[in-house]
Amino acid sequence: MKHNNFREVFIFVAGTTPQIITETIYALINQNPPVHPDEIHIITTTQGKNLIKKNLIETGRFKEFCKEFNLNKSILNDESIIVVKDHNGNALDDIRKVTDNETLGDFITNFVKDNARDEKIRLHCSLAGGRKTMSFYLGSALQLFGRPWDRLYHVLVTPEFESNPDFYYKPVKDRVLKKDGIELHTRDAEIFLAELPFIRLKDKIPFNGKSFKELVQESQKEIDTALTQPFLRINLNERTVYIGDIPIDMVPFQLMIYTAYIRQKTDNCKYPDKAYCLNCTDCFPPIVDFSSRPALDNMAKDYKTIYKNQPLRADELLNKYPEGLEQNTIRQNISKINRTLKEHIEDETLQPYYLITSIKKYAGSRYGVRVEKGKIRIE
Repeated sequence: MKHNNFREVFIFVAGTTPQIITETIYALINQNPPVHPDEIHIITTTQGKNLIKKNLIETGRFKEFCKEFNLNKSILNDESIIVVKDHNGNALDDIRKVTDNETLGDFITNFVKDNARDEKIRLHCSLAGGRKTMSFYLGSALQLFGRPWDRLYHVLVTPEFESNPDFYYKPVKDRVLKKDGIELHTRDAEIFLAELPFIRLKDKIPFNGKSFKELVQESQKEIDTALTQPFLRINLNERTVYIGDIPIDMVPFQLMIYTAYIRQKTDNCKYPDKAYCLNCTDCFPPIVDFSSRPALDNMAKDYKTIYKNQPLRADELLNKYPEGLEQNTIRQNISKINRTLKEHIEDETLQPYYLITSIKKYAGSRYGVRVEKGKIRIE
C-alpha cells in the first residue's frame, strides 16, 4: 500500500555483491512507513551484471524474494541492469583506468540528473555496492541534483551474515545457513538501513556543465563567490546601497550613476548564458557612452524612483543637462562614489568588487563594477 503519490525509483551501484540489492529493498519495505519499489535501476559493469543475473535472476532467488514479500517480480529484469560503457561504446568489465572513472562519473551524474527531472518520482539511492568510486559518484550526483524528497542510504548487515555468500535477506521463516562448518539462523540476522543526510545544491547553482568534473568546478566557483562576494542590493526608494548587511547612504545623483553602472552587469551583459562574470569586463562602457542624452534619459528613470515623492526633480535634471551629462561630471562623481564606498567597506579585499574601476581597453578607458551579476539586486 502506497503512503504517498510518488513513483518510488531505487538506484543501486553494484559490483560483486548483488546481495546489497535485496538487503536494501528488504530494509525499505520493512521500515515505517514502508517503501515499495516501482522501478529498480542497477548501475554496474559486465562482471557485475553477470553476477546479478546468475545469483538473483537465474537462481530464482529474486522471484522467491518478491513472492515472499508481495513485490512485483518484474521490477528486476535485464533492462534494469545498466552496464556503463566507455567513450568508444564498449561495455566496461571493471573500473580500473582514469578514463573509466571519468566515464563512470559522467554516466552516474547524468543518470541521476535525468531521473531527477520528473517531479512525480522519488529517488532512493543506495551506496552499499560497487567500488568506492561508484558510491562516491552516486552520492555526489544526488548532492548536485537531488530534491528534498530524494533519499540516500547505506545498508548494514550483521557481520557474520554479511560475509556469508548465501545470505540475501531475512526470510519470513527461519532458515539455516552453513559456512565453514558453522550454522547460522537467519532469524538472528539484522539488516540496518542508515539514511544519510546530504547537501542539496539543485536550484541553488545554475549548472551548465555536462561532465561531472565541470559540474564540480561550477559548484566550487559558486561557493567561492558566495563566500567572497556579499550580495549587492540597491534600494532606490531608501536611497541606500547594501553590501551584504552594510547600509551605505548615497547622494541621489551619485546613486543614480552608480545604479547605471550596476545595470550594465544585469541588463547589458554580453554573455547572458554564462552564469559567472569572473574576469570578464566586456560590459564596461567608455565614459562617452554615459554622457549622451539617451543615456541620461535611462538614468533619469531611476532618478525618478529615488525622488518618487518629488517627480519634478527628474525633469529638472533633464533640463539641466539637455545634451546629457558631461564626462568630467561623471568622472568627478565616480571619485565621490568610490570614496563613499571605501569609507563603509572595511574589508579592503572586498572593495575591488564594488568600486567603479577603470580598465584600458581598445585604446581607451572603460569603467564598470566587477561584482558578479548573480549577486546583484535592484529594488
